[in-house]
Amino acid sequence: MKGNKIVLAVCVSLGLFGILSMLLSMMSDTNNRKIQFKTDEPHKNDDGSYREFVKKNYQVYSIEMPDSMEFSGEPVPLFNIDIKDRLDREFHVNTYWHSQTFLFHKRAGRWFPLIEKILKEQNVPDDFKYLCLIESGLQNVVSPAGATGFWQFMKSTGRDYQLQINDEVDERYNVEKSTKSACDYLKIAKKKFGSWTLAAASYNMGKSGLQKRLTEQKSDSYYDLHLNSETSRYVMRIIAAKYILAESEYYGFRLRDAHIYKPYDVKIITIDSTIVNLVDFAIEHNISFRSLKVLNPWLRGKSLHVTGGKTYEIKLPAGGAELKEKILEEKDD
Repeated sequence: MKGNKIVLAVCVSLGLFGILSMLLSMMSDTNNRKIQFKTDEPHKNDDGSYREFVKKNYQVYSIEMPDSMEFSGEPVPLFNIDIKDRLDREFHVNTYWHSQTFLFHKRAGRWFPLIEKILKEQNVPDDFKYLCLIESGLQNVVSPAGATGFWQFMKSTGRDYQLQINDEVDERYNVEKSTKSACDYLKIAKKKFGSWTLAAASYNMGKSGLQKRLTEQKSDSYYDLHLNSETSRYVMRIIAAKYILAESEYYGFRLRDAHIYKPYDVKIITIDSTIVNLVDFAIEHNISFRSLKVLNPWLRGKSLHVTGGKTYEIKLPAGGAELKEKILEEKDD
């Protein structure tokens, strides 16, 4: 009996030793493979070989801008080396900021059709959709200064252009209404300054601020003005965004049609009486409160008081409870 226990103990010991040996052998093989993999590529301390490897295998190209450009039908003076250099900066910054520019492409598929329609109805050049793009990235963002929505209206300016702004409703978040208000601003600026390019610049620094610079510098052209850094880059960024998105594949952005965001599939109902609780309103319409807010971000409170015969249009998912995109005609990838 004692002899059997000794034999069993020896076997167990040998078994553990065998397992340990096998594990050590596997680790050794793995390390050997790692070492072999590393030696397949030149080490950074090798005499120039790593630099040669990178030179042959990693390439970033300088952007070639179009030979001629225009904004809203107005030519860009590329013969002016200062203008060309400033544009060159914006083309490179926006081409090689891949994550942001990819999202610009994707969101444009959802929002540009709506914005384009309103710009056309309001007789404002189509190029101003790119102003909206660089203002907000086609998102309902709020700047540190309090500018809000796709078109980045301040409260006072929004109210000046007939946008309702209170605790329950903020129409700066309403893409349709804020786009119309932006059109009103731009048409007034165009009439004042005589050029769409100057109207765009005034959207950034204000009409009075721009007029002061024009008067001080005895100029009538945006391209001849010495301005603060932000406004100096502003129109250049719009122009760069226009050409990069319009010729996306030339600048290295390849997106399948399936990757482009589509407009939401919605139905619109008219509200002419107070909604006491918007959560209950959403549940009554078989949707989540989240879906209600996504489609109607201008609803800022938990209720909507309707007075004085006013009405509101609220968007709901067209096909039932779930928020979906419109099914559009497929394009070739």
